[in-house]
Amino acid sequence: MPHPTSVTWLEKLEEQLNVDVDWMDPTYSKNLQITPNDMTSNNLWVNIQMSHEENKEMFQQVCKELKSEGWKAAYTRIAVNMCKNNIDNIKGRVLLQVYPNQAYDTEAVLASARAYAAEFKRVGISQDRYCIKIPSTGPALNACPILKKEGIRTLGTALFGLPQAIAASQAECLYISPYFNEVKAHDDLKLWPNVEDPATQHTMSGRTMQILETYNRLYEETGKEQPFLKQASFITAKEAMAAGEHGCHSATISPAVLDELASLQYDGSKQPGEGKPKQAGVYAGYKTPERLIKVSKLDPLSAAKIDGELASTDIDYLASNGAELQKAIEADPVTKQRLDDALTLFTGGLLESKAKIEKAFAEA
Repeated sequence: MPHPTSVTWLEKLEEQLNVDVDWMDPTYSKNLQITPNDMTSNNLWVNIQMSHEENKEMFQQVCKELKSEGWKAAYTRIAVNMCKNNIDNIKGRVLLQVYPNQAYDTEAVLASARAYAAEFKRVGISQDRYCIKIPSTGPALNACPILKKEGIRTLGTALFGLPQAIAASQAECLYISPYFNEVKAHDDLKLWPNVEDPATQHTMSGRTMQILETYNRLYEETGKEQPFLKQASFITAKEAMAAGEHGCHSATISPAVLDELASLQYDGSKQPGEGKPKQAGVYAGYKTPERLIKVSKLDPLSAAKIDGELASTDIDYLASNGAELQKAIEADPVTKQRLDDALTLFTGGLLESKAKIEKAFAEA
């Protein structure tokens, strides 16, 4: 029978999955209750972090050195330098995101990822310590197998449904990051499904379990490693704990939710369910918890009943520049809207960074 323990929710969650920090501030990572596994970021976080006082001198120096090479060269170096500042505070990889406004251009995605890789090499960060976040569109995911051959691992981000997850598997991504909550819900709580038991009641739980069960089946049928599911975009500690019960490999968590997790004393008797201790092979022997068996059979976000044909693992979602994936995205209003919203949000952060850099160029 579960009973009160002397550990916090954060410590308990780290027993069940890899807890990552979704923030770039090294001071924050260093002072966490646990040592984070990976450090994730996005174009918003890069934009915020580059304006921190501690990065002012570095920012100005890079802009001075790379003025003749253009804002993208400066942006890439600044972002990688900030990752280097945090690499010793984590166990695993630092993650940076390609340009979201070029998410439908394979060559542009390749160029952005390779530019990051060159900068990581320049500062002495090896390929096993970083990963590049790629939007889960057909053209962008088509870059991933090419990058893998070059030793550059990828994460399929801005992912909201099973077709994107199958495409990311076909693209040989190392990770995927389904967003538990849509990006707009963080600012407009009317869009947030605030439920008592997120593992069973949250509107994204059905799709999370569909992905995990599909990856498990693909692993059993082919023996081929599937992307690790790194759940993202939590609003509460309860939602992060649900990722542990679902059986996710990892969860990348904002400072606000990490702080909430660290402040709560864990008592299993008061939890609606509990995750199992993590294991090395996530999909080897994966079994849907009894309490969650019905969850994947329902999809509250779907306009119709779950369409097995739409999310078939027999479809080549990457062929013809991702034509089938685009068709699947267009057929699912939720994925289409949430993907567009995410790309728009991150593009806003990127363009703010561009303006800051170009201003610094003018003053240099």
